[in-house]
Amino acid sequence: MIPFPGILLALASALSWGIADFSGGQAARRSNALQVLALSSFSGICLLILCLFVQAEIRPSLSSLLWAAASGISGAIGLALFYYGLSLGNTVIIAPVAAVVGAALPVAIGSLTEGLPGFLQLVGFVLAFLGIWFVSQSPSSVRGVTQSVFWLGILAGLFFGGFFVFIGQVESGQVFTPLLVSRTCELLVALLLLLVRKIPLPSPGSIKLAWVVGLLDAGGSVLFVIARQLSRLDVSVVLSSLYPVVTVCLAYWMLKEKISLSQWVGVALCFSSVVLITI
Repeated sequence: MIPFPGILLALASALSWGIADFSGGQAARRSNALQVLALSSFSGICLLILCLFVQAEIRPSLSSLLWAAASGISGAIGLALFYYGLSLGNTVIIAPVAAVVGAALPVAIGSLTEGLPGFLQLVGFVLAFLGIWFVSQSPSSVRGVTQSVFWLGILAGLFFGGFFVFIGQVESGQVFTPLLVSRTCELLVALLLLLVRKIPLPSPGSIKLAWVVGLLDAGGSVLFVIARQLSRLDVSVVLSSLYPVVTVCLAYWMLKEKISLSQWVGVALCFSSVVLITI
C-alpha cells in the first residue's frame, strides 16, 4: 500500500509546478525568458534560505551534498538543452518529449532498485505517460518536426530525469539544504546563458511575476523531495509530473485558450492514472 501522505504531497507538487509554468509563461511573454529564469531562480533561493532559518536541518552528509550537486548539474544541463531546443522552434515537440522522458527514467530506475510496483500502478504509469503526452499536444504539433529538436527533447528529458533520480537519493530528513545547492546551480546556468547571449541582468523589481514563479517552483521541489522520502521514487515522480494538466487547465480557464479533443483526452487519462496509482 502506497502511503497516502506521499501521494498527496506529490500531487501538491504537480499543482505548484503547474501554476509556476503557467505564471512563467505569462512573465516570459512580457520579458526575456532567461531574465525570468534568473529572477525566479534567485527567488527560489531566497525561499529555501528562509526555510532553513525557520526549520533547522541536521548537518547534511557529504553524500547528500554530492547527490544534491549532481541533481543541480543534471537539471542545469537539461535546462540548457531545453532552451537551445526552444530557440530552434517546435516548442510543442520538445516540451512533451522532455516531460515524458524525464518521468520515464526515474520510473525505470525505481523499478530496478525498489522492485516493480503492483499491476494497477503499472497501468496507471502508462496512462500517466499517455496523458502527459496528449495534454502537451496541439493541432500544429505534427507539422515541421525536425529530428534535431526531437533528440534535444530526449536529451533534455534524460537530464531532467537525472535531477529526479539524484535528488531522490538525498537521505531522509534532508530537504532544504540539498535543494538550495541544486537551485544555486540553476541560477548559475541562467547567469551564464545571459552572459553568453549578451542579455542584460534584470533588476530585482523588473519582473515581479518571476518572483512568484520562483516561489512556486521551489515550493514544488520541496513537496516533491518530501513525497519521495515518504513513497517510492517512481510513484512520486509520475504523480508530480502531471503538472502539464494544471498548466493547460489554467490557460483554458484564465486565458480562454482553446483545448483540443486530444488534450481533454489527456486530462481524463491523467485523472484515471491518479486513481489507479493510489489504489
